[in-house]
Amino acid sequence: PGDKAGCDAMSAGEDAAWLRWVAKQFESIAGADRQIHLEQFKAALKVKESFFAERLFALFDSDGSGTISLEELLSALSLLVHGSETDKLRFLFQVYDVDARGGSSGAIDPAELRLVLRACLRESAVSLPPPRLDDLARALFEAADKDGSGSITFEELRAELEAFPGVMENLSISAVSWLKPPPPPERSRRPRYLTAAYWHNHGSQLAFLGGYTSLNLLLFTLAALRHAGLGGWVAVARGCGQCLNFNCAFIAVLMLRRCLSWLRATPVAQVLPLDHSVGLHQLVGYVVLALGAVHTGAHVANFSRLAQQDGHRALTEFLLTARPGGGGLGSTASQTGLALQGLLAAMLAFSSPCVRRGGHFEVFYWSHLSYVSVWVLLLLHAPNFWKWFVVPGGLFVLEKAVGLVVSRAVGLHIVEVNLLPSKVTHLVVQRPRSFRFRPGDYVYLNVPAIAAYEWHPFTISSAPEQQGTIWLHVRARGQWTSRLHEYCGHPEVPQPCGNLQRARWWRWAKVGEVSTGPGESRRLCSIKCYIDGPYGTPTRRIFTSEHAVLIGAGIGITPFASILQSIMYRLRKQSHDYKQGESLRGEDMTLRKVDFIWINRDQKHFEWFISLLAKLELEQAEQEPGGRFLELHLYLTAALGKSDVRAVGLQLALDLLAAKEHKDSITGLRARTQPGRPDWSKVFGKVAEERKGKVQVFFCGSPALAKVIRAHCERFGFRFFKENF
Repeated sequence: PGDKAGCDAMSAGEDAAWLRWVAKQFESIAGADRQIHLEQFKAALKVKESFFAERLFALFDSDGSGTISLEELLSALSLLVHGSETDKLRFLFQVYDVDARGGSSGAIDPAELRLVLRACLRESAVSLPPPRLDDLARALFEAADKDGSGSITFEELRAELEAFPGVMENLSISAVSWLKPPPPPERSRRPRYLTAAYWHNHGSQLAFLGGYTSLNLLLFTLAALRHAGLGGWVAVARGCGQCLNFNCAFIAVLMLRRCLSWLRATPVAQVLPLDHSVGLHQLVGYVVLALGAVHTGAHVANFSRLAQQDGHRALTEFLLTARPGGGGLGSTASQTGLALQGLLAAMLAFSSPCVRRGGHFEVFYWSHLSYVSVWVLLLLHAPNFWKWFVVPGGLFVLEKAVGLVVSRAVGLHIVEVNLLPSKVTHLVVQRPRSFRFRPGDYVYLNVPAIAAYEWHPFTISSAPEQQGTIWLHVRARGQWTSRLHEYCGHPEVPQPCGNLQRARWWRWAKVGEVSTGPGESRRLCSIKCYIDGPYGTPTRRIFTSEHAVLIGAGIGITPFASILQSIMYRLRKQSHDYKQGESLRGEDMTLRKVDFIWINRDQKHFEWFISLLAKLELEQAEQEPGGRFLELHLYLTAALGKSDVRAVGLQLALDLLAAKEHKDSITGLRARTQPGRPDWSKVFGKVAEERKGKVQVFFCGSPALAKVIRAHCERFGFRFFKENF
């Protein structure tokens, strides 16, 4: 009863269900002899390192028969599930006591500890040089060997673990998750859409959608009533037609990237959901397709009725031939309507994610250019469409003309490429003298050598204060980005597609003394390119925040790289005017605190921006000794946490060595790299406790993670913004 683990004991019913589940799982992996052999055990655990599978197998096999029976499995698991902290700790000690055979030798010597830590590194997908492994083993051994006897006893290990709260009581073996019964279904809760926090975070978006829906209903009703005397089908067709006039003009407004970027800097951004322009563009596209289908169907039904009444003309004659009073320019409303419906269906089909992200971007790009044909046909089809289209269409043409002139007026060059781990290409591009942008903005990049007509959006990863060049970090995911990375990696003998064969102007120069990390290469070059932009993103709001939380997943760090650099530029410039602890205020900046969270699965991914983060830490230490204006939080999701038997020793050693050397062994930063995924409840709970002012959370990463973070933000009442362009 004195142990906390006793509080976690199952009820009789839960215990019986768990025993049935274990027996069922045992039957699924055991052989015909109803015994689990070592290879079957390894396959079931799905561990990266056979060391732990063999150690666990030896401990589960209590009779030393070389196999595990159902009784032995239940006995070992009961200890881990129902056992006290002491029972779990003794199990851990036996795993680490490599000399133990059917018991324990009673002590862990330095060689055993080093062997276990090496296995822990492999299990957590962490790579460290052998000298660093020796440092970790030495740090943990010196801390645990209290009496200096040259070995670690069970009591000494217990004393060391007690210094780390939460480790002993939560000690588990995540590798045996296959033996855990499925969790019970969650109780139904009030839908998040009905919570006050959800409406607080989506107020402008929901209000806009409400107004948009109401306007469409109003337009439909007025047009339908005006033509009600011509029959029900005609009324429906005219109502949908009026809505199409509005939506086909409004969709052009959502394509005005320059205008929308300008509006983000005005008070209008507080009312209109400008940060969701891409999602709204897709929504309006679906609405246009649906209205077009109903509009066409209603006209076909009306023509079918007229054909039956006439008796001399077939339905196809109404649809395929121009006739007096048929509507549209030259009485071609039926023909232009069918052409429009076909173009809209093609645009929708080729805009699907499987086309855009499946290596067929060109199909999406060229099919989407048919919007020009759609607007031309609409002007021919609907006599009143020009009244709706004249203003947004004029702005669209003007913006396209300006973009074409600005982007093509000055031919730029990529002057340096750095090939980083995981197929990330760091491009250093000439910066035009008139090019002005804000942290977090993005540009469209065109490299004629890769594809003459393709423009792809990439976030600017350098700060606006950096003169002469801008940085872009491009991860090879699709066809175009993969070809760019391949081309930059093999300049001597390129393996291009299409226009790459005509790139004769590539000029490479050897770099003098350039230090690069493993898996990196850096080259000077001169690659012709064009950029269109810059365009704004939600991260422009960061400098009006009081407490900003920046969350980047993988390459999603790129907009925050620009922001963090800009913050430190401003901090350096204004440091002589402000005392430590006061808010950093000046121009449009009201920041008091910045928390930067970077989540990576692979250790190598940290190498993309590790030098930048190290520089930021150093600058903050120089300008604000002991200050916590900018806090870095790094997470390695492939690494196992402290509560796992296979990683507890490694994580304790990393903590001890970091405290001793004031730097992290994985990244070299002062900020300690945390294993596993963030506990968002704890992360945001800590942010709320700091009370630094209004909290705004900015995220760039996968949509799945965005949903999780958004839900937690709503729970804590934080504003949430996601990069979306």
